[in-house]
Amino acid sequence: MDYRNYDRGYAEPTMSASDYMTRTYRWMACGLLITFAMAYLTATTSLIYLVDSLYLVLTIAELALVFVLSSRVQTMSVGAARATFFGYALLNGMVLSYYFLVFSASTLIMALLATSLYFGLMAVYGTTTHKDLTGWGPRLMMALIAMIITGFVGMLFGFGFGGSVLYCGIGLVVFMLLTAYDTQKLQQMYSYYSADAEMAEKASIYGALTLYLDFINIFLYVVRLMGNNRRRS
Repeated sequence: MDYRNYDRGYAEPTMSASDYMTRTYRWMACGLLITFAMAYLTATTSLIYLVDSLYLVLTIAELALVFVLSSRVQTMSVGAARATFFGYALLNGMVLSYYFLVFSASTLIMALLATSLYFGLMAVYGTTTHKDLTGWGPRLMMALIAMIITGFVGMLFGFGFGGSVLYCGIGLVVFMLLTAYDTQKLQQMYSYYSADAEMAEKASIYGALTLYLDFINIFLYVVRLMGNNRRRS
């Protein structure tokens, strides 16, 4: 969503900053609830067999939904943007259902609590800091690309215990930093779209997607770290 090219002119805000942030976190929370509920439902019913047979299709579909929402949110209706986000959350829950089979309930609950703490701390930092975090963007994107390439190599040749822990630790730090960066970016988006109620609503949905992705990735890296430590012990 390229808000920098949006010509808003000057007008009075139609949505307060607090309302905008509340809506963003509300959409994110709804998306997370759908994902975790769907993951549990899939893992405990025959839906898991459907995921087994259509895993690649589901993965491609959810990537397509992220691309559509990210690139076309400005021209979509609010309802379409909301449906796309919730559709992604639903598919992602199906794809992540394997974690409910591989890891125990106690591990998942502890990981969720830890993730909430890490995410919350970085979100507060991103909201309250007076430092401009814009410069973090290119570096974090480079780090993500490097992690994707490294992850692919690891899938082919394996990491080993030490390499796996290091990879997950770096991934955790990257997405914690992204949480602060994306949280601050929400405020910048609000300043651009606050005068247009429809665009502000769509911006809150897009913002919810970015924070949702940060939260989910932090959760996955925490789960893997906890799983590695338990297997080691």
